[in-house]
Amino acid sequence: MVTGDVVTGPGPTGTAEPTGGTVATVGTGTADPTARELAWAVAAAVPDPELPMLTLADLGVLAEVGVDGGSGTVTAWLTPTYSGCPAVAEMAADVDRRLRAAGYPDVRVRLRLDPPWSTDLITAEGRRKLAEAGIAPPRPTAAVAAAGPVALTLGPTRTGTATASTTVAAPRTAAAPPVPCPRCGDADTEELSRFGSTACKALWRCRACREPFERVKEI
Repeated sequence: MVTGDVVTGPGPTGTAEPTGGTVATVGTGTADPTARELAWAVAAAVPDPELPMLTLADLGVLAEVGVDGGSGTVTAWLTPTYSGCPAVAEMAADVDRRLRAAGYPDVRVRLRLDPPWSTDLITAEGRRKLAEAGIAPPRPTAAVAAAGPVALTLGPTRTGTATASTTVAAPRTAAAPPVPCPRCGDADTEELSRFGSTACKALWRCRACREPFERVKEI
């Protein structure tokens, strides 16, 4: 069944999968490692509804897959990309449907919020697929954060008859990494709109080849 359970702490700790996430055993029984790996492979192959060129494993949304060795119940943990993501329900339904079609009669899909999802969890394979589809992958969040906040002017404000503007600013400690064009590779690009076709993407343009493209925003 698809559940609405939200797990606010880490679930069972399992073995790391090469595609990201882990497989784990839950419950009191002992599951066959092969069965766990097969269940993981089924769930990992589910495509993302908003970025169908990526699987949930590529995106880093599939956190763990557990198999109860006693009851045979399969539990999949998904980490939403952001609070209120409209695709979460569809992801959960797709994972549930794929696992049942693969022969697992008792399926639970749960949400995990801790640790939170980050674009750093997108795998190298996922980034390659994004670029091949003409979408610029996100930059490392640490490198973007090191560039510091952008100066923001608040105002004008009025106190009595005096009018003033307040500027909140902080020096940048480093330049933000460039966003190379996924079509020609040139780094001379510019942002046209903070929002693209979905909330997780922004609209950019390459000044070299003049082609517009979308970029996955860093979270």
